[in-house]
Amino acid sequence: MGNSQTTGPLESSDEPSGGGTHAGDGLADDGAVDLPNIPLLEAADDAQAAASIPAEVKPSWRGWIHAGTFPVTIAAGVVLICLAEGTVAKWAAAVFTLTSMMLFGNSALYHRFNWRPTVKMIFKRIDHANIFLLIAGTYTPLALLALPPEKGMLLLILVWAGALLGIGFRVFWIGAPRWLYVAIYILLGWAAVMYMGDLYRVSPAMMILVIVGGLCYTAGAVIYGMKKPNPWPGHFGFHEIFHTLTVIAFLCHWTATLIISLHPAYHA
Repeated sequence: MGNSQTTGPLESSDEPSGGGTHAGDGLADDGAVDLPNIPLLEAADDAQAAASIPAEVKPSWRGWIHAGTFPVTIAAGVVLICLAEGTVAKWAAAVFTLTSMMLFGNSALYHRFNWRPTVKMIFKRIDHANIFLLIAGTYTPLALLALPPEKGMLLLILVWAGALLGIGFRVFWIGAPRWLYVAIYILLGWAAVMYMGDLYRVSPAMMILVIVGGLCYTAGAVIYGMKKPNPWPGHFGFHEIFHTLTVIAFLCHWTATLIISLHPAYHA
């Protein structure tokens, strides 16, 4: 979860590259003492710098894919929670639903409209942070319902701690190189690979859906990071391919969550 329009869940080709300060010595160009790296102040500085750069034309499909998916996540989430068997399964389904709604809803708002630079930078931080939340939210039902308690708890701790660290990373270093944060997303997204055997024993179909969804997210992240293929610039480009793959991945993981929520192997 990446043109002057930044993407969500990941992107931005207008990543700030720094203002007129020297990060190493904390001094501005005029020799004055610089302020510490406070995210909202950085957002204002970045926005001011971005405002001086002519904006590129937003692709006509930008934001519509996630805008159309947002109501689907609400309806699918209600179905998932209602059908989940047991209290733990319902709560786990609710976490998955909430994090999905946050990602697609914010991404739609962020990418669909032309915001003022400062507001855009804030949406960008939320957009990137939501990717980590969705990764942790997706793993929550699997950890609680498909894995033995000791393994499930370890996975929960790993993914939620990683998500919180990742959120802090994206908030305090929004201008980080694209390859770096894409790699972090992918590594955290495949955190459960060591438990694939356990998932297969519980439900081969569920495990396959988890893998297919993960591959879609990974392919999207790679396309986002490389900015290609870019088949129809101005209308449907690499960013729209990335967003399409995130929707396919979400549907795979929703189905996997439904399977385990209907028949939990643990915490039934």
